[in-house]
This record gives sequence, structure tokens and C-alpha cells, in this order.
Amino acid sequence: MKLCRFVSLAALALALSAPAAGDRVKKKDTIKSLDKKTVEIRPGKVILDGSELARDNYRAFLDLVTEDPELRAEAMRRLGDLELEASEAEQLASNIDSLESMAYDNAVGLYQQLLEAYPDYRRNDTVLYQLARAYEVGGRTDEALEVLEELVTDFPNTVLIDEVQFRRGEMLFLRKRYNESEAAYQAVRDYGEESRFYEQSLYKLGWSQFKLAWHEDSLDPFFELLDRKITGVDIGEGEQRLSSLPRAERELVEDTFRILSISFSYMGGADSIDEFLQQRQNLAYSYAIYDNLGDLYLEKERYVDAAETYGAFVDQDPFHPKAPILQVEVINAYKEGGFPSLVLEGKKGFVERYGIDGEFWVRNPAEENQAVASYLKANLNDLAQYYHAEAQRDGKKSDYQEAANWYRKYLAYFPGEPDTANTNFLLAEILFESEDYRAATDEYERTAYGYMDHDKSAEAAYASILSYREHEKSLAGATKDEWHQKYLDSGLKFADTYPEHPESGAVLTTVAEDLFARNQFDLAVAVGQAVIGKQPPVETGLARTAWTVIAHSHFDLLNFVEAESAYYSLKSHTPADDVVAVGEINDRIASSIYKQGEKARDAGDLEAAVTHFTRLGQVVPNSDIRATAEYDAAAALINLQAWDRASGVLENFRRDYPNSEFADDVTSKLAVTYLESGQSDQAAAEFERIAMAESSTGDVRREALWKASDLYKQTGALSSEQRVLNDIILRYPSPIAESIEARNRLLEIARQTGNEQERVMRLQDLVQADATAGAERNDRTRYLAATATLELADPVRQRFTAVELTQPLADSLKLKKSLMEDVISAYTVAADYGVAEVTTAATFRLGEVYEQFSSDLMASERPLDLDAEALEQYELLLEEQAFPFEEEAIDLYKANADRAPDGVYDEWVQKSFEQLAGLMPGRYAKKERSEDVVTALY
Repeated sequence: MKLCRFVSLAALALALSAPAAGDRVKKKDTIKSLDKKTVEIRPGKVILDGSELARDNYRAFLDLVTEDPELRAEAMRRLGDLELEASEAEQLASNIDSLESMAYDNAVGLYQQLLEAYPDYRRNDTVLYQLARAYEVGGRTDEALEVLEELVTDFPNTVLIDEVQFRRGEMLFLRKRYNESEAAYQAVRDYGEESRFYEQSLYKLGWSQFKLAWHEDSLDPFFELLDRKITGVDIGEGEQRLSSLPRAERELVEDTFRILSISFSYMGGADSIDEFLQQRQNLAYSYAIYDNLGDLYLEKERYVDAAETYGAFVDQDPFHPKAPILQVEVINAYKEGGFPSLVLEGKKGFVERYGIDGEFWVRNPAEENQAVASYLKANLNDLAQYYHAEAQRDGKKSDYQEAANWYRKYLAYFPGEPDTANTNFLLAEILFESEDYRAATDEYERTAYGYMDHDKSAEAAYASILSYREHEKSLAGATKDEWHQKYLDSGLKFADTYPEHPESGAVLTTVAEDLFARNQFDLAVAVGQAVIGKQPPVETGLARTAWTVIAHSHFDLLNFVEAESAYYSLKSHTPADDVVAVGEINDRIASSIYKQGEKARDAGDLEAAVTHFTRLGQVVPNSDIRATAEYDAAAALINLQAWDRASGVLENFRRDYPNSEFADDVTSKLAVTYLESGQSDQAAAEFERIAMAESSTGDVRREALWKASDLYKQTGALSSEQRVLNDIILRYPSPIAESIEARNRLLEIARQTGNEQERVMRLQDLVQADATAGAERNDRTRYLAATATLELADPVRQRFTAVELTQPLADSLKLKKSLMEDVISAYTVAADYGVAEVTTAATFRLGEVYEQFSSDLMASERPLDLDAEALEQYELLLEEQAFPFEEEAIDLYKANADRAPDGVYDEWVQKSFEQLAGLMPGRYAKKERSEDVVTALY
């Protein structure tokens, strides 16, 4: 334990002997007895077990080391610092402003003892500073201030001077010793920007000078502080004001602004700002200085001073982006203060300075100054309305002119605003009221026709007519005639544009009739519309005349939609018992609808055409042109390929107009629509109708029957198809080729239905038809007849094959030979057609017959009563009888095989080769040869 104590003391000695700045200079140990200790001690490192242990070590060190004043002084200073830290920690833990404790007393006592014992200690400036801190912790601020005063006096160049002066300033300021605090803060400012107390000192320096009523002096530190805080910062307005700054800095800046405003108010207001800012050119936030002072005056209800302050900035820098905003503040200040004449002048000043054609807008982008434009609009409106009201009240010409001037400026600056048209109307009104009718006419017409429709359009249009009339009273001669023509044009334009206006008058009815008579149909319609659009409505007779003009004019202009609509209106104004008039109107309605259909069809809009053609019958059921319209509707639908819809229209047409001249054509069109819409059965029926129509030619009828049969075939309506095919054979035996094709299809149907009797009959009929075709016979008919003949031979061959040779052989052989002759005859007839595939088939079948006969002979039943020798002789006899038939079979097969080199190699030729291979294997059972033949053929 004793060794540890010595180690700690040695460490303290080394630490205390090190220079305070960290540049340690090696010195000899003070306690020589520690030189030979083996304990390693690192310079500058003190191993402490907490604050209390450290303090105990320093106290022990002081008790031990009595001869070295430098080390003792350093140990006393550090012990004092530790005692002070302990007292501060206790103060924080207790949350009290001042503290009386042993640590505090120890710290103060140590610092005092050190100063008294070692007046030349090199770090007494730090000791004094710490002593002042200790007094402050203990709540003994007067003594703390005295120590700081002593520190400043004795150590003017201490590195702590900026902090010492700042703390002096704070204590002095609290004691309202503003002269002294001002000097202390100024000392920190003189120290320079590197001091961390620089900005705080600027702020408190300004305040000290303000408290001393050195208002002009206080400006400099306050403005320097603002330069540091808000240069390059957008101050903003309202809730966004200084929003980019942290809260503490924002409050600091706002407080600085306010104290500056108070200072300037003491110094003479806006003039003092002007004078001061002349020394600080291009100050980015200068407008805020004027604005803040103006706001201060407003708070104090010094309205004129506020307005003059805002206005001072505007005068100084009228094109600054914020200048218009301050000009608005000028106006608002006068308004709050109740100075209407000054408000008026302020608004005029705003417009003169910030009109759209002014310098401000050259320097400042419009998109960034929408608020200024809004203020400009509001002021122009206020000025114009004020002078307008004044003119109406006192009738002064100057007021009329003034109002007109502001209205014109508004129109020039804001030509496209939503309320521009209304402003234009007010300009026209003021001109009319001032009896300047010529100018009023122009402005009324511009209001009526120069803008999108608005709530003053019609009123302005009618007012222009009144203005025309008033101005015409002052004219004469050609000038009057010219003006009157313009008046008429304006009246017509009014009637066309605003037909519902109640003042357009019944006179327009006569104008409408006159225009129609002169074929000026467009104008006639416009005036007629004006007549019937009157509210309250004109009398029935005038309305009927107007609708007649409108309807006829539209019809002649080919405006058939409008004509139809107008005829409906005309009909509603015509007595129902006027049968002739109503009938004529109905005819006109039907014509208008039909013409719409024609027009749409000619334009390629077939859907619209269909709509018009079909609705004609709905609207005018008894129209003479209804059938034509519905027929045209069907034709349009066919062109649209709207097959189902077209079918419906055509079916209705057939039902409604069975005797129409279009009846046969309707059948043709129905056939097409059914065909295209996949209704093959219905289409086939229509084609049968076509075949029966008297208007159809023979060829058309025949082709229609064929088309019907094809359609029935597609749908599987076999009975209907058979009926039509039989009709074709019956009605059109020629051309024979078609007739035979019909027979061939009937044959296919017989096969398909399994009707064997029908099949044989159709085969025989087909062969007979070809045989009697004469000159019309062709390859196709021969082919069909040949295949039919071949097919008819098959049952003959099957009967031959079915007969077996049994005992008594003579009887069965006779029957077999007879059947064989029938087969040979049948296949010979088939081969004689000269159709290659039929010939090869017939030849092969004949070979089969001969081969079969030879085989059947050899397989015939043997007599039962023959002995071995006789049986052997019988076998030889059979072979002699069978061999010629086999040879004949080989010759027939060879005849087929010999066709291969000529390019004929169908299944029958191939089967012939196969049979020869069995009968003559030495010659024909070679695969290579067969392959050569096939290669040669292909």
C-alpha cells in the first residue's frame, strides 16, 4: 500500500512538472529516493480512482513536497480545479444557482493561498479565472467580478482575455453598468472573429450602446451581426419568415431587427436609415430594415410615419423585388390610419411605378412576382371604380376621363384575365355615360364579341345597338348611311349571336323574310333564330313565319339536320286541323331526313346513313319515300358488312312491301346477308327463291340452284341438297358436265347415307348420262363414268369370288366360268374408258380374276373314289388346266407393270409388281429392281 502511494506521488510529480501547453520539458525527479524504483511511470499519465482519490493524492503531494515552489503551485492549482469541478457537479446535481460546500470552500481557499504564496506563478491568470468561476458558482458574483477586473488589469494579454472580457461584460450588463459592459464587449470584438464569443459580444455590445442611448453607435455591431446571420438568406414573409434559420438564431435575428427599428425611430426614422445605408451599399436585407421600422410605427399607430418609412425604401430602390410589397404597405398604413386621399395617391403611385409596361418588369421575372401583378390588378380596379362612382355622383368630365383611363390601363395590362371582359363593359359604360357614343360603340362591341361568352356579352351587344342609334343622331349624308349599314350589320350579328335577347324585336321577322327572298339564307336563319328566341316569346304568327324562313333556308343550304329540327318547330306552331299545311310539313320532314341519309352515305358515314334511312319510317310512317329509304338502309348495311342488321331490315322490307319493285333485289340481298352472316340454310332458301324468280335469267337461276346445293351441303342438309340437285338435273340437263356433277354428288350422298339401292341406281344413271352426252362428253365426264363403271364391276367380281369349285366339278366349273366372263366383261368396259387409274385398276382386277380362277382350280374338291395313281393323273390334269389362267394373270400384271416406265405408277401398278413377285420371284422379287423402277418413275 505504501508503494502504491509513492507511485501515485511520483506520477503527480511528473504530471505537475510538465508544461501546461502540452510541450513537456524533461526535468530531474524531485524525490531522489524514487530513482531506483522498478515501477514504470509514463509521463503525463496519472492513474486515479475518481475525483476524491485524485484530490487526496494532491493533498498528500502538497504535504510531502515542501521545497519546490513550481510543483507546489501547480499542485495547488490542479487541486483547486478538482475541488471546483466537484462543487460544480454538486451544484448541477442539486439544481441550485449557488452553493456552499467544503469542495467550494477548499477551491476558493486553494486559489487564494496560491495567489498569495506564489505571486509570480506563471499561470496565475488561469488561477484568477478559476477563482472568479468559483465565486460565481458560490453565488458571490461581486467578488467574481472583482477577480475578473484584477485579471484584466494584471494580465491584459492572457489567452483567456476574450472569455474574461465577455464574462465581465455579462456581469456588468446585469448590474446596468453599461459603460463598462460596452467596453468589455468591445474588447471581445477587438479580439477578433476567432473568438467563440464574437457574435454574442456583437449582440450585447449593441445592446449596451443602446442602453447608453448611443443609438448610432449601436447600429454598427447589430448590422455586423445581421451580416453574419442572414446574408444570402431569404427572409420571407409571414409564417415563412426566416424559416431557414434554427429557432435560436431566428429569435436572435428578430430581436436584432426590433432593436434596430427602435434605434432608428429614436434617430429620426426613415431618414436615419437612408443616411446609414448610404455607407453600406447593396445590403441584401435593406428592405427588411424599412419594413420592420414601418411595422413598429404601425404598432404605435403612427400611420403616416409607417407609410413614409415603407415609402422611403420604395423611393430609394423602386425596382427592388420587394419594393412593390412595401408600396402596398404604404397604402395599407394610410388605410388603417383613415387617410382616403393618401390611399388613393398611394394606389396611383403603385400603378405608375409597377405597370406591366414599366421598368420593374424588365428587371424582375413575371413568374416570380405574381403577387405584384395581383396587387396591380386590385389597385387598377379600385382606382377605376372610385372615379366611376365619383363621375356618376358629380358628373364631372374629368372624373369620367380618369375612370376611363384606369379601365384602359387594366385592359392593356391584363387582356386575358377572367374579369377583363367585365372591365371592358365598364369602360364602355363610362364612355356611354359621358356621351362619347362613338368610342362606347367600339367598346360595347369588343365586350360582346371579343371575348369568350360571359355574363355581360348579350347586354353589351344590345347596348352597342343603342350606342349606334345615339351616335347616328349626330351624323348626316353618306357618313350617316355608312354608319347605318354598320348598325344593321351589328343588329344582325346581335340577332345571330344573342337570339334570346328580349330586345331584338319583332322587326327582325320582316328582315328574315326579306333575306330569304334574296337567297341570303345564312342571314335569314340568323335573324329568324333571333325572332323565335325572344323571351317573352313573340306571337304565334311571327314565330310560324320565322320557323318557315329558318327551315326553308336550312334546307336550301343543305343543312338538313337543322332543317328537320326547324320543320318540327314549324309543325308545333301550325294548327293540327290545317291538313294541307301539316301534310306539306311532313313531306319536308321526310325529305330532310332522307337527305341527311344521302349526305352521310356520300360522305362515307354509312352508320349515320342507316340511322337516318331507318328512322324516316318511324318519324313519317306514311311517307311516299319510306320504302326507298329502308331499301337504301339495307344497302348501306350490306356495304358496312353488318349482315345480321341488314337481314333484319330486308326481312321487314319483304314483309311490309311484298309487291315492291325491289322485291327480287331484296331476295338477292338477303341471300348475300345470310351467306355472309353464316346463316347458310336461310341463304340457300333465298338462292332457291332467286332460281324461281321470273326476273332471273336462265344462267342466274341455274347458278342460284348450284349455290343453294353447295350451302345445303355445307350445313349437312342432305335431303334439301338432294332435292335441289334433282331439280338441277331435271331443269338443266345441259350443260352435261354440270348435270353429271350433280349426279356424282347424288352418288356421294347415297354412299354417305348407306342407301345401297340408291347408290347402284346413281352409278348406273351417271354411266348412262355420260354415254348419251355426245359432243358434250369430256375428260371429267368420262372419268366419273369410268370410276362408276369400275365400282359397278366390284359386285360382279365378288359374286365370282364367292363361288367355290366342288364336286361334281363340271357343274360348279360351268357356273364359275360364266361368272368369270361377266367379271371380264365388266372390267373390260371400265378399262375401255381409257382413264389411266381406272384402266390399271381394271387390269389388276382382271389379273386377280385369272389368278383366282387358277388358284380355285388347284384348290377344287377332289373326287373321293380315285386311287393314288388316278389321283396323281387328276392333279396333273388340273395343273394343265390351271396353268394357262395363271399365265393370263401374269400377262395382265405385266401389262400394268409395263406402264411404269411411261410414268404410270399408281397403287394398282404397285400391287401388280407385288403379285408378279409372288408368281415370278426370280424376275420380280428383287427389291433393287423395284427401287430402280420407282426411281425411274419419279
